[in-house]
Amino acid sequence: MVKLITTSVVRGSKQGESHGGVYIIDVEGQDVRQVLDWNTTDIDWQGRGWDRGLRGIAIDGETIYIVASDELFAYTPDFRLIGSWRNPYLKHAHELSIYGRNLYITSTGYDSILAFELDQRKFYWALHVDVDRFNFKGAIYDPMGDEGPLLLNKLHLNNVHANDHGMYISGMKSGGMLHFNGEAVNMSVTLPEGTHNAQPYRDGVLFNDSKADVVRYASRTGGEDRALKVPKYEPGDIENKGIADTRVARQGFGRGLCLINDRVVAAGSSPSTISLHDLQDSKTLLSVNLSMDIRNAIHGLEVWPFE
Repeated sequence: MVKLITTSVVRGSKQGESHGGVYIIDVEGQDVRQVLDWNTTDIDWQGRGWDRGLRGIAIDGETIYIVASDELFAYTPDFRLIGSWRNPYLKHAHELSIYGRNLYITSTGYDSILAFELDQRKFYWALHVDVDRFNFKGAIYDPMGDEGPLLLNKLHLNNVHANDHGMYISGMKSGGMLHFNGEAVNMSVTLPEGTHNAQPYRDGVLFNDSKADVVRYASRTGGEDRALKVPKYEPGDIENKGIADTRVARQGFGRGLCLINDRVVAAGSSPSTISLHDLQDSKTLLSVNLSMDIRNAIHGLEVWPFE
């Protein structure tokens, strides 16, 4: 039985309305349980997602870490809040990745990756990524100091994936998946503009090709390119479909991605839907819908390891 945890963001919601939540999903049983409803007035209400909603998810033992735009939260498996942390260089955060005893967070506003030490529970290291005429450079700085980067959001970094081979970073404007080897930042593989959740997979890269409305796997050799379509619904079934600004909300927007096993992946899309895709057979196995509100978009997505 596959269970997942996901966060959603209600894009274009107004003050007084819920702007997202956290859900536990029994995929095969088609059961959805909301465990948190995120609603606060202390947010920036300008355009698209911005400060609204909860974003990336990472699980360390019995602790569930979930990040909002500028604050990291820690919960027990029954969603009792056990801690929260802010940092001056954490702004418009997106995804998380755990490697070793570090939690890495994309701070999109500052074009940075922030490291949070899981045992001492403190921010202690940060990497700023910049580009000049297609040459990338990484500068390490102290996120607790006052000599960090400016709030520019040049690359819209929205994903980080750390493993034994280094740190892989990508964003809507990065041009591809970048690789940080501890000394330099270089382009690992070029990707279409607007991608989400790019990560190494087999001998290539797995990602949400959000503009093309597909989940895609492409091998480095070019011998394999698999694209699985994001589920779409009849227009008459969509709620709040009168929203005209497609930058705020549109059907088929793919975001949220996690591996179930070596061939099946779970992927999120708008309106909030989770689908299981078999990459080996290039077919969609099943989908679970959380909401037909076009503004309601999946963000973070991970396997739920608890009963």
